[in-house]
Amino acid sequence: MLPDLSELRATARVVKLPLGVKFRGLWTREIMLFQGPEGWTEFSPFVEYDDGEASSWLKAALEFGWAPVPALHRDDIQVNATVPAVASDQVAEVLAHFDGCRTAKIKVAERGQTLADDVARVKEVRRLMGPEGRIRVDANGAWNVDEAEHAFHAFAEFDLEYVEQPCSDLSELAELRERTHYMDILIAADESIRKAEDPLLVAQAVAADVLVLKAQPLGGIGAVVNLSSQVSLPLVLSSALESSVGIAMGLYAAAAVPELTYDCGLGTAALLSADVTTLPLVPEGGRIAVQRPHVSEDLVERFSADPDTTAWWMERLERCYELLQS
Repeated sequence: MLPDLSELRATARVVKLPLGVKFRGLWTREIMLFQGPEGWTEFSPFVEYDDGEASSWLKAALEFGWAPVPALHRDDIQVNATVPAVASDQVAEVLAHFDGCRTAKIKVAERGQTLADDVARVKEVRRLMGPEGRIRVDANGAWNVDEAEHAFHAFAEFDLEYVEQPCSDLSELAELRERTHYMDILIAADESIRKAEDPLLVAQAVAADVLVLKAQPLGGIGAVVNLSSQVSLPLVLSSALESSVGIAMGLYAAAAVPELTYDCGLGTAALLSADVTTLPLVPEGGRIAVQRPHVSEDLVERFSADPDTTAWWMERLERCYELLQS
């Protein structure tokens, strides 16, 4: 049962949160919040996503605001640092925001940059974290198979934990996995899972070694738990550059999954230079407690979006709500 649309509109607030570093080409993150009986919840598909894709994010938001969370297996989550596609001399500044994190995920294959830029960034992370640090890279599906294989060789000396979504197509991932299995570099699937019509079929394909799951794109915590119960591959729960409210949804999803082998990508609130809470859910000693943040009305007001942006989000909410109804 969906809450009434008027109930959503009554508490809906749209904010534009500034980032401390450019990420996914963005310097601000637009987010819609509303409050349900379980607490504040977040609806924040990226603005370029169509309504069909965005409706899954709304489903997740309604579940988190209106339904009790499932049983939890842990009360805090070990998380990784996230390093955007910055110049190598900015890496130390970024890592400083991720207190105690033993793992770093590094964005690579950014448009306008070269593989040499990526290698320099990864090399600097390895230097700063030392041999005991765990390093993974994320290409967001930007490479073809040949480019990805070349990149694997370029990164081989840095002892990668895995490469996330090196290619966009599932068949390409499978081919790349076959070509590079001798290198012992694991392949993780992200977009292939969350953008699929049937994530389970993708998860069962022999195309990846690790599955990256995100609560909002998959339709909520329940969907994550259900998928986790039907696959045998190890999971990483990750975020989508959300506020601490969205991060909380991811934390509860990670806590509800029976088994976690890898550190989770739920520390990205550290990339924001402002949040909707005075106590952001950021890493402390490499971990974040599973909790809902207290949303500050003062901060929501301070970072409220302009009327045109708010109207755009309200219209988007109505369209996605209609899709969920149907």
